[in-house]
Amino acid sequence: MMTDTQNLVLQNRNSLSITGVTEVCGFDQTGISMVTVLGDFLVKGKSLHISRLSLDVGEVDIEGTVDRLEYTKLRRKRETFLTRIFK
Repeated sequence: MMTDTQNLVLQNRNSLSITGVTEVCGFDQTGISMVTVLGDFLVKGKSLHISRLSLDVGEVDIEGTVDRLEYTKLRRKRETFLTRIFK
């Protein structure tokens, strides 16, 4: 089961491990876009490839030269109807 926690581990700009991934939207050698528990996330670089993908547990490993990591849209926790009323 996945939580609202996300970890990013970048080693020597050529090996990236990410947890909290819910969907990989698109990828090629220069970019990988995904949806995570904290928002839409973009990895840009050169010769990128996904070496391990396990969406059951929300983990993705990427190899290649990483030039940029970027959240493109932040996710907010959904408010319940009662939470909005009692603000």
